[in-house]
Amino acid sequence: MRLMTAKPVIGVVADTHDGRTHRLHTVQEKYLDAISAGADAFALILPARIDRPGASWTAAADLEQALDAIDGLFLSGAVSNIDPGHYGAALADPNSPADPARDAVTLMLARRAIGRGMPVLGVCRGFQEVNVALGGTLHQAVHDTPGYDDHRDDHEASVEQQYGPAHPVRFAPGGMLHLMTGREGTLVNSLHGQGIEHLAPGLIRDAEAPDGLIEAFRGAGEGFVLGVQWHPEWRFREDPVSLAIFRSFGAAARAWAGRTRAAQASPPLALMD
Repeated sequence: MRLMTAKPVIGVVADTHDGRTHRLHTVQEKYLDAISAGADAFALILPARIDRPGASWTAAADLEQALDAIDGLFLSGAVSNIDPGHYGAALADPNSPADPARDAVTLMLARRAIGRGMPVLGVCRGFQEVNVALGGTLHQAVHDTPGYDDHRDDHEASVEQQYGPAHPVRFAPGGMLHLMTGREGTLVNSLHGQGIEHLAPGLIRDAEAPDGLIEAFRGAGEGFVLGVQWHPEWRFREDPVSLAIFRSFGAAARAWAGRTRAAQASPPLALMD
């Protein structure tokens, strides 16, 4: 069932964590702002898995119903990391922050959304989720991997410093970001310890850091599938590249909504004798 809104509806999967007395499902406001004002869309928060007997919504029918209600899927960044078991690896650091409830929802939603041709945008953890969902793997500690730089932020620095420009990225000539922005590259922030090891089938490298680490990918098909390792939602109004990412995502979701609504409004064809 669709929400009857003038704007496209973009689903945003929540993180889960323990509150003072209860389990919480949350989304940072900066992501909702980027969807609302940047993509000019209606943000619909989707809960992560509710782990109670008979109450989990990770059944295929529930996921399909969620996708029926939205016109695009946005996978945000998060403090947590994806369980490496999802890409066939053992956990290297037992202290790595995890969110298995989010894993259970985002990986399946990403596969199903992309399978439908629905617009999908992944940022930071969301970038990594799309890659893992489609069969790719991750470096669990880029800073400990020979040949790569340290891409983490300074946790003792101010938020302004953490999200400030950290290094350049180069866009793939003729790729999505190149065509979307008219630029050959840009400066980005860098707040991640993990990164792509092997790119999933069906994804194409769209930007890379000076050390060669993949910083963005696009889908190989005609639909809008884009993932970026940095955080374009941070002060997106002030950065033309960030704004272009959300504007393009919103336009793709708007086009999807138009096609979906037109198909739902069309009467079934009469059977011919």
